[in-house]
This record gives sequence, structure tokens and C-alpha cells, in this order.
Amino acid sequence: MPRISMVVQNQVHMEAESPVSHGVTAKVIQATFLSALKMLDVGKWPIFALCSQEELKLIRQACVFGSAGNEVLYATENNEVFVLGTNCSGCLGTGDVQSTIEPRRLDTLCGKKIACLSYGSGPHVVVATAEGEVYTWGHNAYSQLGNGTTNHGLVPCQVSTNLVNKKVTEVACGSHHSMVLTSDGEVYAWGYNNSGQVGSGSTANQPIPRRVTGCLQNKIAVNIACGQMCSMAVVENGEVYVWGYNGNGQLGLGSSGNQPTPCRIAALQGIRVQRVACGYAHTLVLTDEGQLYAWGANSYGQLGTGNKSNQSYPAPVIVEKDRCEHFRSILNNNDDEIIEMSEFSYQVYRAFLEYLYTDSINLPPEDAIGLLDLATLYRENRLKKLCQQTIKQGICEENAIALLSAAVKYEAQDLEEFCFRFCINHLTVVTQTPGFAEMDHDLLKNFISKASRVGAFKN
Repeated sequence: MPRISMVVQNQVHMEAESPVSHGVTAKVIQATFLSALKMLDVGKWPIFALCSQEELKLIRQACVFGSAGNEVLYATENNEVFVLGTNCSGCLGTGDVQSTIEPRRLDTLCGKKIACLSYGSGPHVVVATAEGEVYTWGHNAYSQLGNGTTNHGLVPCQVSTNLVNKKVTEVACGSHHSMVLTSDGEVYAWGYNNSGQVGSGSTANQPIPRRVTGCLQNKIAVNIACGQMCSMAVVENGEVYVWGYNGNGQLGLGSSGNQPTPCRIAALQGIRVQRVACGYAHTLVLTDEGQLYAWGANSYGQLGTGNKSNQSYPAPVIVEKDRCEHFRSILNNNDDEIIEMSEFSYQVYRAFLEYLYTDSINLPPEDAIGLLDLATLYRENRLKKLCQQTIKQGICEENAIALLSAAVKYEAQDLEEFCFRFCINHLTVVTQTPGFAEMDHDLLKNFISKASRVGAFKN
């Protein structure tokens, strides 16, 4: 069984309420790709469309962010850092608010290795380097940049107050607040605090980083996450602590009251959580046994509980067991065969990820062939069926032979029969296309033999 040769640090936050109107941190699509050339051809991403091949070959790491994924920060092999995109309210950090389709260099971050990035809908950006330094820029009306002021920041500036001699390993943003995790397991937060999201015990905004204490005082945190106006941390024994806004039950405490200081989720007693992730108003956790639990807003079915009712307590996510075991077997496989992700376009890669979460695909018929290839490599039969249905919708005389060839190559029998019948019904036109003239010899031989058997050449 093949496996993907791709190391991806991927944080995808899906908004719980309106996918269009809110524009909060929960909507950021952030992906950091290491050794990009071997793993993913970023040249297929629309945001890099105007970059030259020479520039693309130098990209080592890319972070796509923004309310619609229209901004990108990337690092080259020699650790130069560039940005491009729409620059909403200065979120590119270029010193102005001008959007750019040409890469612009961020001198402040050049020479530093970017470890992680998070985006808040203000908008503001928080970055941590491999050395553990923190840089922020963007909107700052609520002191979410952590510099003690409410002045907007148009260029990256290091946040040092209370973080001196601390190595930050993880960052997270709410809509207007920020949070970081240090290598020694401490959590620091700052910014907007109308619902207690910085965990200080009050609702006063926090202009500089302050350590979140209370129930976390003697705990070692290993993971953090922010919703729109709430915050969460997983500690080393697998407990989850939450604080902030709770109007949709996103804290998992069984109530809808706000929480100004960290509180352990009692309903997860005896369950060891490894990771937590927040949407706009809902939360998911992954346990050490591979189980998913979700709670909070559910008007779009984002909790995966089988209904659309909000959930104030953690509820297990319904996952098809066979499919779960199928992908588990892929991850645990030690076969040396490798699927090179550079073989597939951005559209195919994105469609595959969407399928994993939604059980459906939405892409043009011409891109479905690449997805059919990927589905075949993963032996994902249900996805193959969906691809075949999509491809059928795009068949015409000009591409019928190419689709037939693809169907044979990927052992898609239903599609193969469909394409064959289409070719027979349009035989005169199909045989005059370039595709027919360039048809593989063995495939042509089999096509003629099968066409003869169904009487295609009778007078």
C-alpha cells in the first residue's frame, strides 16, 4: 500500500456560523510545507500564479492565511521571507496597506526560520521563529499585538515583554486576542478580553503578554487553540482547560456561561486528549486512541454528531469505521512505495482533503482524472465512484478516447464501459480525433475487437 511522502504541519480552522460574513481566525487556512519541491508543487496554487519558475523553486515553506486565504508568507531556501496578496489592513507587514501580486520581502524576518503562524480576523498576524521569538503585526485596536499600545502595526515587531528568555513553540489567534505556548509548558495571552478569553479573571483588555495561571499554574501545557473569543489548552496528562466566551457551548462545560479563568472539562475525565482545534464557535479534540470529540455550535452539522443541534458537552464524532481503519492502515504501512504529491495539482490535493471531511467532491471533470488517480493509489473505492460520476459529466467526442484510456489505466470499470459506449455511439467523429490517432496500440487493438463484437462495423 502506498503512503504519502509529505510532512505537513497543517492547521485548518473552519468557521462554525456564516462561512462568509464573520472573517475570524477560525477561517484561516494555514499550511506549512517542508521541502516543498518534493511534496507539493506550489506553482499550481493560484496565489503563486505570477511567480516565476525560478522563484518557485526556491520556496522552502509557505503559510497561506487571511479571511479568504488570499495572503501568503513564504520562506526561501536561504531563509529570506516574502509576502504577497491582498494586504487587508496591513496584514502583510510590508509597511503599508497596498495589495501586491509581486512578492515583497520582509526584512525583519529574513534570516529567521518561521516555525508557526496564526491569523486573527482584526486582522492581525502572530509568528514564532524556530528560535522561539514572537513577531506580530496588523490591527491593534484591542492590543492584540502585545506591544502595550493600541497603535496598528504595519511591519513585524518582536514581542518581548514577559517573553524574554522564553522559547515560544506554538501560537494561536482569536478574532482580537493572541496566545502563545512556551517550551516549558507555560501559556501567555493578551488582547481583547470582553468575555475572559485571555484568562486573567477579569474582562479588562490585556495590552501585553501575561501568563495564564489559575488552574494552569502548576500544569505543563502541550497544545493551545483559540476560537473567536475563547481559548483552550491541553496539558501533558491529557486534560483540557478552557476559558472565554461560551454562548454556543464551545467550552464543553455543559453550560452557556462565560469562563474568565481556565476550567477543566470534567466531561473528558479519563480521556487522554492529544490535540485541540477551534472553529468560530465549535471545538474538536483528538484523543490518544484516535477518537474525535466535538462540541459547540452545530447549525451546519460541523460537529459530525449526526444532527444540527448545538452541543455543550463533548460528543463523539461519528466516523465510518471501515474508512477510519483504511486510512489508519495506510499511515501504519511500512511499504517503501511512495506517492509523490507533486504529481497532483493543487485542485486535486484540495479536493482529496475536502473528501476526507465531507464525503463529497466538487471539482471540474477535467481535474477529476487526477483525483481518480489518487483514489486508485489509496484504494479508496467510494472516492473512485464519485470521480467516475464527475468525469462522465464532461465527456465529449474530443476527449472520449483520453477518458477511456484513463478509465482503463485506473481500473475504473464503470467509467470504462461508459466511455466505450459513448465512443461507439459517436464512432465516426471519435475516430477522426487526434486522441484516436495517438491511441495506445494495445488499447486500440482491444477497442477495435470489442467494437466489432458489439456490431459497430456492420453495414
